[in-house]
Amino acid sequence: MRFTRLGKQAAAVATAAIVASALGAGPAQAAGKKPLKTKSLAAVLTADKKGFDHNGHDYDILAAAVKAVLKAKPGSKVGVLADGKVALTAFLPNDRAFQLLVKDITKSKKLPGEKKAFTAVAGLGINTVESVLLYHVVPGATITKKAALKSDNAKLATAAGSKIKVNVYGPRWHKRISLIDADRSDRNPRINRFDINKGNRQIGHGIDRVLRPINLP
Repeated sequence: MRFTRLGKQAAAVATAAIVASALGAGPAQAAGKKPLKTKSLAAVLTADKKGFDHNGHDYDILAAAVKAVLKAKPGSKVGVLADGKVALTAFLPNDRAFQLLVKDITKSKKLPGEKKAFTAVAGLGINTVESVLLYHVVPGATITKKAALKSDNAKLATAAGSKIKVNVYGPRWHKRISLIDADRSDRNPRINRFDINKGNRQIGHGIDRVLRPINLP
C-alpha cells in the first residue's frame, strides 16, 4: 500500500502514539475546518441489534469479537474503539471476511455460518483475537478515503505494534486500495467500503479479508 507524505505523516503519528501509549491524543484540527465529532466506531458496529444473520457484508462477527475481548479483558487496548475522543483509523473485516478466514484455517470446503465462524474465531483464544483486532487499528490518525487515495506505499503502524502496507492501484479514474499484511500466501485484503463514521475522529474502512499478523501456511 502506498502513502505519500500525508500517509508517512499519519504513520509517524501512529507510531508515536503507540510508543508513548498516548492513544487519546488526536491530531490537530486543520484551520478553517469543522472540528471532528466524537462518535465511536464501537457505537457504529453495535448499532445493529439483530446479531448473526445471512448478510456477509455487515460486521456482526467483528462486533461480537470486540465485545468478547472487552468482556474477558476490560482493560484491553481494543477498548479504544469505544472512546470517540481518540483519533484512529480502523480497517473493518466484514462477516464474509471472517467466514473466509475460518474456511482457510479449518481447510473446510464451504463457508461456515456467521455464528459458527465466530465460535471458531473465539476458539483461537482471547489473546489471539485481541491481537488480530489490534492489527486492524491505526491509532493517532483519521485517514479518509480522499487522503488514502492520494497515498501509496505507506507503512502504517498498528495498535498491535506491527505494520501494514498500503497499495493504491488501478487507473486514475478508478483507484483502489489493498492492504499488505504479514501473510504472503493469501490474497491481500481490499477496501470495499470507505469512510464509515466520517466526520468523527474515529473512521473505518470496510475490507473483504481479515488482516493476518502472521504468515499462515
